[in-house]
Amino acid sequence: MVLLKRLFREHPLGTVGAAIILVLILVSIFADALAPFRFGEMNLDDRLAEPSSQHPLGTDQLGRDFLSRLIHGARLSLFVGLAATTLHVVVATLIGGTAGFLGGRFDLVVQRFVDAWMSMPGLLVLLTIMSLAGRGLLQIILVLGISSGISNSRVVRGAVIAIKENDYFQAARAVGSPAAQILWRHVLPNVMPPIIIIFSITIGAIIVAEASLSFLGFGLPPDVPSWGGMLSREGRQYMTIAPRLAIWPGLCLTIVVYGINMFGDAIRDLLDPRLRGGGRYGTSKRSKTVPRSSR
Repeated sequence: MVLLKRLFREHPLGTVGAAIILVLILVSIFADALAPFRFGEMNLDDRLAEPSSQHPLGTDQLGRDFLSRLIHGARLSLFVGLAATTLHVVVATLIGGTAGFLGGRFDLVVQRFVDAWMSMPGLLVLLTIMSLAGRGLLQIILVLGISSGISNSRVVRGAVIAIKENDYFQAARAVGSPAAQILWRHVLPNVMPPIIIIFSITIGAIIVAEASLSFLGFGLPPDVPSWGGMLSREGRQYMTIAPRLAIWPGLCLTIVVYGINMFGDAIRDLLDPRLRGGGRYGTSKRSKTVPRSSR
């Protein structure tokens, strides 16, 4: 509750982002009840129909209700974002936490592997792996989660190395506590704030990455209502005839990613003492030095 009050008081943009995320979650949960039609229901007699009372956002080139596809696309984007980001955090914690805790030659080898991975163009790597793995929901979650988790493992590694310098960590080692007990009692609880921050600011990037892959034809199958796929197929091919087919998916992506990023930034400022923003508009407060009175 204290964190929620500080969010409302100190970060208005973060509060707006939280509201956008709440709407996205509610739309995803009640997508079947909110959508006026099934997202795959076709009526070729109503192809590219203009918005009406029956179809509030019109139809696409196959006569499918566009609002229904957008609503189910929200559920898909949220699911992919949460699942891939969870996998991302697990991979980053395993790689970075293990390398930072063990150190030595193992850490050196792991970091050189991470360096090599980060030196390759990210989009090219994703396209190559997706072309080999094939299109599908499971494939895109695994590819996005694992590939991005490797890159962000350095953040967790840095947090673990900082914890190793604390007195309680050294004391636990001095009394002969097992490594598993030190990890569970001392390391993991203290790296949870950066892990939460990583989770909150990665969801938006995962959603954009999924939309990018679907837009390029390497993401989800054509029958799956993905916002990126809508931009690629309906939007790009029929942009001059029906601009709304490109405007609405792009607008949904923009609003959702903006809201997630604003909320993630606010959570980062609230959880990290070094980055706490106390200003009304999210600007960080700088402590003012009061000069001593001359004697």
